[in-house]
Amino acid sequence: MLKHRSITIGRFNGFLSSGTFSDVNLTSALYSKRDSSAVKLTAYTVPNCKRIPFKEAISKLNEFKPVKIGDSFGPSWVTVWFNVKITIPDNWNDEVIYFLWNCNNEGLIWSLDGKPLQGLTGGGGDDSRHEYILTKEDIKKKSVEFYIEGACNGMFGNGDNGLINPPDPNRQFTLSKAEIATPNMEVWHLLYDFQIIASMAKNLPDNSSRGSQALYTANKIINVFDPKCKESWSKAREIAAEFLGKHAGDAAHNVYAIGNCHIDTAWLWPYDETKRKCARSWASQIRLMEKYPDYVFVASQAQQFEWVRTLYPTLFEEMKEKFKTKQFIPIGNTWVEMDCNIPSGESFVRQFLYGTKFFKEYFDYSSDIFWLPDTFGYSAQLPQIINIMGMKYFFTQKLSWNNINKFPHTSFYWVGLDGSEALTHFSPANTYTANATVNDVITCEKNNKDTAYSNDSLLVYGVGDGGGGPLMKMIERLKRMNNVDGLPKVILSDPSIFYKHLEENSNDLPKWNGELYFELHRGTYTSQAKNKLYNRLTEYLLHDVEFFSCLSLLLNGSSNYPKDEIEELWKDILLNQFHDVLPGSSIGMVYDDSTKIYKNIIEKGTKLKDNAINSIIFNSSKPAEGKKGYEIFNSTQWTRSEVIEVPLLPNQTNVQQLSHSKNKALIYVEDIPGFGYKNVYDNKLVNKNLSICYQNDTKTYVMKNSYITATFDDMGRMISLIDNEINRELILENAKGNQFKIYDDAPLYWDAWDVEIYHLEKGSDITNGNVKIIEEGPLRVALEIRIKISEQSNIKQIIYLTPISKRIDFETEVEWNESHKFLKVEFSVDILCDTATYETAFGYVKRPTHYNTSWDMAKFEVCGHKFADLSEYSYGVSLLNDSKYGYAIHEKTIRLSLLRSPKAPDDNCDIGTHNFKYALLPHIGSFYTSNIVEEGYKFNVPLIPRYIEEMEMDNSFQLFKINDKKNVIIDTIKYAENEKITENAIVVRLYEAYGGTTQFKLFSELPVKKCYVCNGLEEIIQEVEWKENSCNLTIKPFKIMTLKLFFKK
Repeated sequence: MLKHRSITIGRFNGFLSSGTFSDVNLTSALYSKRDSSAVKLTAYTVPNCKRIPFKEAISKLNEFKPVKIGDSFGPSWVTVWFNVKITIPDNWNDEVIYFLWNCNNEGLIWSLDGKPLQGLTGGGGDDSRHEYILTKEDIKKKSVEFYIEGACNGMFGNGDNGLINPPDPNRQFTLSKAEIATPNMEVWHLLYDFQIIASMAKNLPDNSSRGSQALYTANKIINVFDPKCKESWSKAREIAAEFLGKHAGDAAHNVYAIGNCHIDTAWLWPYDETKRKCARSWASQIRLMEKYPDYVFVASQAQQFEWVRTLYPTLFEEMKEKFKTKQFIPIGNTWVEMDCNIPSGESFVRQFLYGTKFFKEYFDYSSDIFWLPDTFGYSAQLPQIINIMGMKYFFTQKLSWNNINKFPHTSFYWVGLDGSEALTHFSPANTYTANATVNDVITCEKNNKDTAYSNDSLLVYGVGDGGGGPLMKMIERLKRMNNVDGLPKVILSDPSIFYKHLEENSNDLPKWNGELYFELHRGTYTSQAKNKLYNRLTEYLLHDVEFFSCLSLLLNGSSNYPKDEIEELWKDILLNQFHDVLPGSSIGMVYDDSTKIYKNIIEKGTKLKDNAINSIIFNSSKPAEGKKGYEIFNSTQWTRSEVIEVPLLPNQTNVQQLSHSKNKALIYVEDIPGFGYKNVYDNKLVNKNLSICYQNDTKTYVMKNSYITATFDDMGRMISLIDNEINRELILENAKGNQFKIYDDAPLYWDAWDVEIYHLEKGSDITNGNVKIIEEGPLRVALEIRIKISEQSNIKQIIYLTPISKRIDFETEVEWNESHKFLKVEFSVDILCDTATYETAFGYVKRPTHYNTSWDMAKFEVCGHKFADLSEYSYGVSLLNDSKYGYAIHEKTIRLSLLRSPKAPDDNCDIGTHNFKYALLPHIGSFYTSNIVEEGYKFNVPLIPRYIEEMEMDNSFQLFKINDKKNVIIDTIKYAENEKITENAIVVRLYEAYGGTTQFKLFSELPVKKCYVCNGLEEIIQEVEWKENSCNLTIKPFKIMTLKLFFKK
């Protein structure tokens, strides 16, 4: 009989429906018996939304109350503990019995002795996990008891009327199923068979012979099947087996299927809920591994492993056992799956350092794959960092979300700034949460853009984002597709096997140089501004803590180095760099948590830093009657001369200038050595010009020193900036600098994530301001600007100029209470260049200043770190910042993104008071001849003054120095990871910042015993000769170099 394809496929849908026709179709025969009366329930609701451990929960057993199907539990985020008692009827003699549960939330089954057994996911979607298979011992006893820890949230939190909306605080969860059932396994197997065959009929081309055969076979199965006749089940399976038994050819495409469970470390739920998601998800995977010995599962993020290790020790031991059988495989080697735009280079290194350290300690294993399926762009230095941290391969798929251009490759070599390569594969299924369907497998081949060079694809499957992982049905489907004519071959595999096969069997794979820019989620450079400020602040706080602690150790001969404390603080920074936390795309509860974490880092880090500095002063000084002054500490590599603020002392008289607040004195400090300190006893005058005045005729304010003349109008906008050295005007004619601008900011869907290019079409200048002079020298001049943004929002800004620099500082406070608005500051400068330079981790990237192509236009908003620079051949202008990451340089306008006001998933995002700084720095010469990298560090890492009296230290000291090579940057000085404190082993991490091979000398004032070049894990590669007080080194363009020095005692 001739079949009409669309009608027949519609018949397939009805055959599988769990709604219509479910009384007569295949689903009606999935269970032979069901009994809810066999299940008795009591429950205890934990007060105050607390998440209590198992022992505490069962100690409340006398407070458990009877509950039943139809009861509701809540509100949102509450925990309900259920005691479940099952009596299996005497006439149930089945080998397999399921416990079926649906409370429409998430849950974890616990054994009576406190072992997590399996997760449960409620609801009715494809991600649900309702069944728990009772053990043979349970069935034999006819009596089963266990607990369920129920979380009053769904897989994706508690969003109000939608996935990314802020949580509904009063959500309730209704128990709709609690029963035991006996599955008809023959029917279940037929279900999986039929899903494969029917999906092949749907997804193979209409005119393909195999697709037509599938259509015929599936229809034939329906005709044979009778839900009440077991013989028909067997006959239907024979028909399916005949079809599925025809094998693919030798040249068929290979799809390597990897089970995974992407668990966002925080997102639409807080960190504490993630800890439970890990247990629910991974316990479920252990049960699947017991059922399917060839099932392979990978999990990333050492932080999550650490949570399980400490909170669920029996589960952690099960994971370790399944690792030994090569089923449960740690992957990625990072502490969390971090954002890859905003963190510093050192933060990237620490992600891998501490992640690798954890997996080596507990699994004696290190992955060779950097696994990062879901983040919002990828820094250009990551290929090198991957390499120096002992890895070769990289996996993601996020660029498939690009909303302007489609990324052209699937398998390719990603080439970093320094030329390092990482073999990279983007899953052509365009997801890391595949359902393991026929369509997923076909899509892997169809979407693979590099089949000319490689015949392999990776399919990453399993319920994810909110955890869960693969389901039983996914594994069953994949096993049936392992070698079926008409489909690619499916291999359940360890991803390392896939990458090795790809590496050995591919030919002439293409290369992609530089950053992997994500053409979406550009708003994440700006959202949750305070979180980003804390990130920058704490990164450099720990930079200082480590340096001063090392200096104290070396100078004082103490073994009291706070290594463990520093590592814990670093791990907290790394935690908050998770790819939905640092970018600003989580619910408000997450930022309550991250703020507490950051404040703890600041409190403890500041104490460690102060302890180290005080130790240096105490142990390196001697009594000196009548001496008073300051010890100035410098934790950057450059010799610095600056005007700084110091606390105003009681009865202090020798003050050249007070700050405008009158509670601080300004002093000029000169030639403070890099990575060292110097005494300042004399309050030196600065013998340079500095002035400020108001010109009544033009209603302008003029700030002037020997280097520049800056003119502001009566609204605080810069209308002229002249370089006095060459008499060049830098502000574009009929344009302005320091122009605040507000844009409408309503993206297509992803509110906190996205800003779309059309926002640039609907912006307006903010012109409601007034100005006054508040400091008049001789060490610093200042203007105060007050600007009204709207009835709800305003800006207070102080603009500073000192006599010793071209840098103009803008210290800004914003009271922000807007909805879907975007605040930026703009400088239109008379500089012409078709590219601009943006600092990134351990280097810089060039990006276009025009919209020539769609690829250029897509970069209308980009990420930068401490600076962005627009330079011609002989002149340039840089815009520095202390906490911002969003830039946009188009033609001659430099924009810095300041604040957004999205309403989902946090409806209070960025509402409140913000304090930040930026600075404009013009420079003679191009970027390559400038000292902008140095200036970026100095702007973010201030000199540290300490008042001392009745004592004096050595006049000055410098731990490390590089001979006059501005492109070689010492970024980090820390204690060596794997060395005893008594070894005096210091690690120095450097990088080449401008893109040129350089020979240089590294000096130290302290005697060095041995010096070694290491990889990023601080494993020794080779020795470097240290002669007298220095060593000679060569560094290639953009290379990161790690040295380990053993100092003499």
